[in-house]
Amino acid sequence: MNEPNQAKEVEMVSTLYIVPTPIGNLDDITLRALQILKQVDLIAAEDTRRTGLLLQHFSINTRMMSLHDHNEQQKTDQLIPQLKQGLSIALVSDAGTPLINDPGYHLVKNCRQAGIRVVPLPGPCAAITALSAAGIASDRFCYEGFLPAKRKNRQEVLQGLMDESRTLIFYESPHRLLDTLADMVAIWGAERYVILARELTKTWESIHGLPVRELLEWVNVDENRYRGEMVLVVEGYRAPKEASAAISSEVKKTLALLQQSLPLKKAAAITAEIYGLKKNALYKHALEQQVNSDSAIK
Repeated sequence: MNEPNQAKEVEMVSTLYIVPTPIGNLDDITLRALQILKQVDLIAAEDTRRTGLLLQHFSINTRMMSLHDHNEQQKTDQLIPQLKQGLSIALVSDAGTPLINDPGYHLVKNCRQAGIRVVPLPGPCAAITALSAAGIASDRFCYEGFLPAKRKNRQEVLQGLMDESRTLIFYESPHRLLDTLADMVAIWGAERYVILARELTKTWESIHGLPVRELLEWVNVDENRYRGEMVLVVEGYRAPKEASAAISSEVKKTLALLQQSLPLKKAAAITAEIYGLKKNALYKHALEQQVNSDSAIK
């Protein structure tokens, strides 16, 4: 008869631990995370001041060093030999799970290439926390992190995601939220459903969902609605019912004429306005025509 499972002593030698930390509420840290942070030889922290406050709260005195975007490659070169010599290290970011829009990729990649054991701990992650409460399909989703800061680049990314059927998850900053929502309206249309999850697990937590144009108007009413750390959870693309209907020859002719003097996106938008159609369907049709034309030339 097998004996009941008992807790085993943690094996700390030559191991890199990936340790998630709370995204707001300090009570969200796990018992295992606290155990690891107490027992490792060193904590590699994105910001030692912020992590220092966390350690102080839980009376943890483990030595720290900084590892952030600007010094990760240099610090990785220092840490790999120490890990090989038997040191145990915990990697933490300012909040949430390391590597998810935070430093650590270079270190983890080099550890794995060097045959060093990497042990991930489960724990807080703003993207997954927001998705779990969004009420939007969660069986298939795509994490996109932060959109580009420059409008042209941001619009290009959104254009590329226009027909993505999976739920989309973005992080966004307060000073860019209004511009991002406006770009979503312009490129995806007013009806795409978006959840704005703000200050998750904190005192002023807010989770609010509306069609994107209405959400933009709602946010604009009160500047407090776009303060703090934010996650956008966006419903995936759903083809409109009328998309299956054939585009008439008159519409095609108008679209083709406008394309001669206007960018494809603008031509599709004007044609859609003239005939009361969905600009996404016309844009997709025009793209398909271009691909077919290019194939025929080749």
